[in-house]
Amino acid sequence: MPALVIFVLTVALVVWRPRRLGIGGAALAGAAASVATGAVSWHRLPELWGLVWDPTLTFVGLVVISLVLEQAGFFRWAALHMARWGGGSGRRLFPLLVLLGAAISAFLGNDGAVLILTPVVLALLMEAGLEPAGALAFVVATGFVADTTSLPFVTSNLTNILSARYFDIPFDAYAAVMGPVDIVALAATLLVLRAYFRRDVKRRYRVETLGPPAAAVRDPVVFRAGFGVLAAALAAYFLTAPLGVPVSAVTGAAALTLLVIAHRPLRGRKTRAVHAGRVVADAPWQIVAFGLGMYVVVYGLRNAGLVAFYSHAAIWLASHGLVAATLGVGTLSALLSAVANNLPAVLIGSIGLHGAHGLTPLTREAAVYANIVGCNLGPKLTPIGSLATLIWLHVLARRGEPISWRSYLRWGLVLTPPVLFATLAALAGWLWLIRP
Repeated sequence: MPALVIFVLTVALVVWRPRRLGIGGAALAGAAASVATGAVSWHRLPELWGLVWDPTLTFVGLVVISLVLEQAGFFRWAALHMARWGGGSGRRLFPLLVLLGAAISAFLGNDGAVLILTPVVLALLMEAGLEPAGALAFVVATGFVADTTSLPFVTSNLTNILSARYFDIPFDAYAAVMGPVDIVALAATLLVLRAYFRRDVKRRYRVETLGPPAAAVRDPVVFRAGFGVLAAALAAYFLTAPLGVPVSAVTGAAALTLLVIAHRPLRGRKTRAVHAGRVVADAPWQIVAFGLGMYVVVYGLRNAGLVAFYSHAAIWLASHGLVAATLGVGTLSALLSAVANNLPAVLIGSIGLHGAHGLTPLTREAAVYANIVGCNLGPKLTPIGSLATLIWLHVLARRGEPISWRSYLRWGLVLTPPVLFATLAALAGWLWLIRP
């Protein structure tokens, strides 16, 4: 089966990256092989582009917004406020940073949260004189919460965007289901993280060595505009959802607005704090290429048995009711994400559920949302489960704080299952309450 072989080899290349091959290059090579071997007909490519263009452009827009705000000092300003509210107590600072990570992940996406917040938090803790063991607990929490709380909005995770696009779920309808579920995911994440790192979060840190939050703001105009743009974008998502306006149109307008503000005339300033050109250059184009390429590779699996297995498993689970459909499909997607990365997993799940016949409207809806939950939380089991985790590990390695796979597995295998179970249970309970 060439499609399955291509899929396995592509995932292997993405994980190991021989000769510094980028994840985008690996995925595009897999896509080219899929078309060359006939696993995917080139006539299907326009159809596939019709499914992925909105998620792809939305993702780019969110990262551009994040990078503009980062250059303006937005994230360091927020982290410094958390540190001051913590008052030198690690026990008090820990939940504050978890909440900050959850908020950034919800509004700006999990990849942006990991890419930008991780180095900010690490630098802040070093400046505050926190010992390495204590600092590591906070950094691990920041990376963990970015994925586990990326459920509330369509824009919070690339997997959400792809699923919502595939099943035509409007922004407001998605938020009505997953918003409350995300609150449970956040509470479970905070409880599990605090219990696991209870000794390290007791450590003290020095507030007096940190500068005032206002000093972190490098471009006050962009900084202030960021609040308004984010609020307007969130309102626009809900207002335009009934009109069928693509999510990428709203995100793109918000990103363009901030870029224009950042590129305004200097008026006496010698240098720009925010460089629009550098923001565009620093956007994660490798991830964009990865998403486009992997969709083609996964589409080739339609006739390779894996999608059919997922579809049959979902049908069997749904035949046992709402709870079985939710917990079973969510767990299946979580395990698939852990071993094959969550982006391919959510695509396999979406295609499989689309072809799963005989499900009731309620169990189908539960399975669709459970697939998203599994693909957002399940990746935390292993270092290769999500792009956010791979980015997080790369950022830490570049900062001189490498995390071994053994250490990561020790955390992931203990922390993830209880959060995953609590979130899936909340999803089943919430659907049971709100659906007739």
